[in-house]
Amino acid sequence: MQEKIQNIVINSLKNLADELENDNLKKPNLETPIYGQNGNLDSLALVSFISDLEEILSNEFGKDLVLANEKAMSFRNSPFKDVYTLSLYIEDLLKG
Repeated sequence: MQEKIQNIVINSLKNLADELENDNLKKPNLETPIYGQNGNLDSLALVSFISDLEEILSNEFGKDLVLANEKAMSFRNSPFKDVYTLSLYIEDLLKG
């Protein structure tokens, strides 16, 4: 499941790369920063990314997820730090 989630996150970032004209997101990998220090998305782009990602995940796994919830915002380290961290967070939500 983790690899499938990672591929979804990576493909979502690739799709967003053209829209944002962000070359850093054209070939994302597990270490690609998403948000925060050295992140590739500002807060507005993050909201758009999360919204798109929630829809894709819902279609793929048949479960509605809210990625930017109170739990996510209370973490000491943001789950939106990089692709790997976000993928682990999504997997945790899907299992819960």
